Amino acid sequence: MALASALSMLHCRRRLARALLVSVTALTGSAVSAEFPPGWVNGERLASPAAGREQWLTTGGDAGKSHYSRLARINKENVAQLGLAWEYHTGTNRGLEATPIVVDGVMYTSGVAGRVYALDAVTGGEIWTFTPAVDMQVNRAACCDMVNRGVAVWQGKVYVAALDGMLYALNAASGEVLWQADTIVDRGRGYSSTGAPQVAGKVVVIGNAGAESDVRGYVTAYDLDTGAEVWRFYTVPAGPGSAAESAAMREALATWDPNSRWDIGGGGTVWDGMAYDAELDLIYIGVGNGGPYPQSIRSPAGGANLYLASIVALRASTGEVAWHYQQTPGDRWDYTATQPMVLTDLEIDGETVPVLMQAPKNGFFYILDRRNGKLLSAQKFARTNWASHVDLETGLPAIDEAAADYSSGPKIVFPATVGAHNWHPMAWDPERQLIYMSTAEMGNLIYELDAPDVPRRARRLNHGAALIFSHDLEAVFPYLPPHITAAVEQLPEWQDKEGLKGRSMLKAFDPLTGEERWSVPTSGWWDRSGVLATAGGVVFTGSDTGHFRAFDADSGELLLELEVGTSMLAAPMTYEVDGEQYVAIMAAWGGGGWSYPHPTSAQYRYGNAGRILAFRLGGGPVPIPEPLPPLGPVPEPPAQVGDAEDIARGQALFMANCAICHSNQERSQAPDLRRMSPGSHAAFELIVMQGLLSAGGMPSWDDVFDHDDLRALHAYLIDLQAEYAKRKNSGDESDSSGAPTVISTF
Repeated sequence: MALASALSMLHCRRRLARALLVSVTALTGSAVSAEFPPGWVNGERLASPAAGREQWLTTGGDAGKSHYSRLARINKENVAQLGLAWEYHTGTNRGLEATPIVVDGVMYTSGVAGRVYALDAVTGGEIWTFTPAVDMQVNRAACCDMVNRGVAVWQGKVYVAALDGMLYALNAASGEVLWQADTIVDRGRGYSSTGAPQVAGKVVVIGNAGAESDVRGYVTAYDLDTGAEVWRFYTVPAGPGSAAESAAMREALATWDPNSRWDIGGGGTVWDGMAYDAELDLIYIGVGNGGPYPQSIRSPAGGANLYLASIVALRASTGEVAWHYQQTPGDRWDYTATQPMVLTDLEIDGETVPVLMQAPKNGFFYILDRRNGKLLSAQKFARTNWASHVDLETGLPAIDEAAADYSSGPKIVFPATVGAHNWHPMAWDPERQLIYMSTAEMGNLIYELDAPDVPRRARRLNHGAALIFSHDLEAVFPYLPPHITAAVEQLPEWQDKEGLKGRSMLKAFDPLTGEERWSVPTSGWWDRSGVLATAGGVVFTGSDTGHFRAFDADSGELLLELEVGTSMLAAPMTYEVDGEQYVAIMAAWGGGGWSYPHPTSAQYRYGNAGRILAFRLGGGPVPIPEPLPPLGPVPEPPAQVGDAEDIARGQALFMANCAICHSNQERSQAPDLRRMSPGSHAAFELIVMQGLLSAGGMPSWDDVFDHDDLRALHAYLIDLQAEYAKRKNSGDESDSSGAPTVISTF
C-alpha cells in the first residue's frame, strides 16, 4: 500500500507543472480567480452572498447545505434551451454519488472509492486527479458499491475519505498529498468510508460505514493543517466490561441490555449526514442503524439503545455532546438518521428559529431547534406503518407493534430498508418554503433468523434477519419456509397487492404542514436521484432512465428532458463563471442495489461509464454512448466438480457472501457468473482465493472460504450456468437469477 501511495503522490507532482499552466491560462482566460488562492474557502466566503450563487462552496452549496441556488439566469422561461457545455469521462464504471464543489472557476469532486478530480469549470479540462491506494479487502464489507459522496474544500486544501477509511488532505492547486490519516480503529472489522468530510471550526470530521458488518460506530475530528487526531466520539457504548470513553457513553450504556451482543459492535455508523453551525460551533451528525437488526438479539431486554438512529450535536472543539434527539428508539428496521440535513431559519409561532431539517429513512420529516434539539415538527411524508405519529411533547414515536414487531413472526413494514428518503440530497427553497426530494414508498417483509448465540461473522454482514423487498414477495414465496408464507398471507398489508409493488416520486413538500404540493412519479421504486432547486423557479434532477430533467418549482410541470444515456443518482449543482450559468451533475449508477440494472435503465442499454456533465443555455447536443452489443450465447460451463450436496452448500455460501454484489442478472455491473468464460472457470481459485482481480474490486476470500467451500461454490455456479445456458441458448428470453431478492439471510 505504501508503494502505491507513493506512486499516487508522484503522479500528482508530475501534473503540478500542467496544473500551474492551466491556472495561469485561466487567470487570463479566465476560469480561475486571481483574487484568492486555489480552493480558498473560509468562514467569511461561506457566509457571503456568493455561496450558493456563483460559488458552490460545499456539497450542498452553502453553509446550511440547502442544495438551493440564488442564480436565476436559467429559469422557467428559458430552461428548455439548455444543452451540453462539456463532459468529462472518469474512466470508471461504478456509482457516482457526489455533488461537485466549484470555487473560483475550478470544480472539485470525488468518484469511485475516493478518487478526486479538479477540473476547469468552464471547459471540463482536467487540472489534476488523485487516485488513493485503496485496500480492496474493505470492498467485501462495503454495503452499497465503491461510492463516495464528496469532498470538503477549505483554505487551499481538498479533503476526501477513501473507501478504506484513509482520510487525505490534498493541495487544491496540485492534488499533492499534504497529509493522510488512518481513521479506522480496528482493521479486523468491516469498516469502510463513503461519506464527505465535514469542516467544523479548526477540525475536519469524518465517520464511517458498515453498521451491519461487525462494527461500532464513531466519528473522528482531525486538525485541518496537520491531520493530528483531536477527538473521537463513539455512537454506541463498548459494553459494561469496558471503560466508557465519555460521560455520553456512560449515559448510553444505561439504555442497552448488559447482555447485548457487544461482540458484534452495535452498529451506529455515521456514513453520511453531517452539518456545521459556525455561530453555535456545533457539528450535527446523523447516526445509523443498529446491528444486528433485531433488538431481541442485539439488546434482548430492549431499551432505547443510544445513540442509534439519532441526530447528535457535538461541540466542534471538544467532541462533547451538546444535545441529542433519537428518531427511532431501539431501531429494528435499518432506519438510519444519516440522511442529509439542512440548516436554515424558519418562522414558527411568530419567532425566527434556527432549525435543522431532515427526512430520514423512517418516513417522518423532522424539524429541530438546532440550538437545543427541541422537536418542533414531525410530519409523515411517505407511507409509514411502523409508527402512527410522533408525540411532540415527548419526542417519542407511537410504534405500532402489531404492524412492526417481527420478533414473534414475519411482518411487512413500511418504509423498507431503502428508506422513504435516503442519501439522495433534498433541496430547500427558502422563498417558496418547500422541500423538494425523491421519495420511495415500499415495504420489507422482515423476520428473524438468528439465535442470540450465533457466532460473530468478522468483517461480514451480521443482520440477524431476512429482509425481502415487498415488490418481490410473490416471486420469492417458493423459496420461503411454508410457515413464513402462511403467516405472511394473514397480514393486512398482503391484501394490498398494488401497494406492495412500490413506487418512487419527486415531490414538493411543505415541512411545517406536511402538505404535498405536487409529485411526479419516476420509472420505478428504485429510480431516485438528488435534487437541486434554484431562484429561477426550476427544480433539476436526474434519473435511472438516463434523462436529465427540469421541473417547474411551483407546479411540477416538466420543462426539460434531455437524454444523456447514463443513469444518474447524484444531486445536480449550479454555478456561474464570467456571467454564464452552468448546471452540472455526476452520472453513473451505484449505491444500494447497484448491481441490479433494471430493463428501463440507461445502464441496461448503454452501460455505466462514469461521466460529469455540465449544461448551459445554448449548449450543444449530449453525446449518447454506443449501445451495448447483444449478449450472445451463454458459454457452456466445464464439467461438474461436485455432487448435489456440494451444489446445495455452494448455493448457501453464495447467498450468504456473494449475492450482495453478484446479482446474476443480465447486464449486471458485477460480472454475471452465469456467463463465466472458460478462462474464468480455469482461474476460479486464483480469483476467489488469491485476489487475481482485486484491482477491479474483487478481493480475495481466503480468510473466509477453505478449499471445500471453494469447490462447493464452483459446483453451484457450474450448475447455475448449465441451467441458464440450456434455457437461453434454446431461445428462452426470460431472465432470472433463480434467487430471491433478499437483503440478508444471516
